[in-house]
Amino acid sequence: MTDVELKPERTALVVIDMQKGIAAYSRNLKPHDSETVIKNVASLVPAFRKVGSKVFLVHVTGTDGKDMLQPIVDNTSTWGGERPNDWADFIDEIKPTPNDIIITKRQWGAFYGTELDLQLRRRRIDTVVLCGISTNIGVETTAREAYQHGYNLVLVEDAMSSQSNEEHEASVKFIFPRIGLVRSTAQVLEMLKS
Repeated sequence: MTDVELKPERTALVVIDMQKGIAAYSRNLKPHDSETVIKNVASLVPAFRKVGSKVFLVHVTGTDGKDMLQPIVDNTSTWGGERPNDWADFIDEIKPTPNDIIITKRQWGAFYGTELDLQLRRRRIDTVVLCGISTNIGVETTAREAYQHGYNLVLVEDAMSSQSNEEHEASVKFIFPRIGLVRSTAQVLEMLKS
């Protein structure tokens, strides 16, 4: 296993969809339950802030879905009801600070149609540490986009989860090792200390 030194000024933590409507209301996540993912993300965010790395908090908005692309698909993912008013608010454990950068997306990935790439490049960031929900949708799409944009990636396996073990494992076993480093929360926290 190759590890890299996470240089605070060149590294950003990008947190995907840790918002009340997704993280707080997701009860059947696999293999890591929502409480575990929240706990791990909540330990990463202040650690990155403390060393001076930028924290990007990404959330998806749109209450009626009309501002999202509507391609023809076999299996739609719908909320199944009216979304609560706080659906897009970040979970209490990672409330934004004035130094964080908020990215609003309307698709699975955090790069398409947002200023994420621009904000990273303006700060000369070359390494992105990714976590959030869900592994195979928001996190994987963002990871693929980051890879295609030339960023180094560290994917925090126990700070993300999916609707099934199979979905999570497919990303972690087959996709992530080809585009970055797969590490645990504890390993990433150690990498920050080097």
